[in-house]
Amino acid sequence: MKTITVPTREQVNPQSQEIFDAITKKMGKVPNLFATIGYSATALKAVLDLEETLSHGAFNAKEREAVNLAVSQVNHCNYCLAAHSMIAGMRGYSKEDILGFRKGTAADQKLQAALQLAQAISETKGEVSDELKDAFFEAGYDEAALMELVGLITLRTFTNFAFALTKIPVDFPAAEKI
Repeated sequence: MKTITVPTREQVNPQSQEIFDAITKKMGKVPNLFATIGYSATALKAVLDLEETLSHGAFNAKEREAVNLAVSQVNHCNYCLAAHSMIAGMRGYSKEDILGFRKGTAADQKLQAALQLAQAISETKGEVSDELKDAFFEAGYDEAALMELVGLITLRTFTNFAFALTKIPVDFPAAEKI
């Protein structure tokens, strides 16, 4: 079986090197998963562009982290659980909040409706109950938010699957087991 390793900057093409430089400037390092996705500059740019685009939508940064955690839990992605647990903590969420998000629960009922729908979409490949969709809309979301939720799930599923296929080293503190 071929082992996929985390590439160094010198092992990727010039387009990925430029993206690595921008990530390093912003984050101080290139996380292993981004570096590995960087084997393809096209894929890495797509991930980063989608992340940036969705940051201007219906869900604020804290809500996006909650969705990231819910989806990563469904997909059993230890890398994304570690990274997004750390980021969620940096955004002010408590350890209890973070564990709740991973289980699809939130103190805020509107966010909980989004998390439960996100988990169901991830688990069933979009074949969710009318009750979950109705709860999402009754919580105050609209059709645009639904499409953005699908975008957030797609983005996180991409990174979850990239990790599942590569099993590269996790370079964030491990997420608590639940």
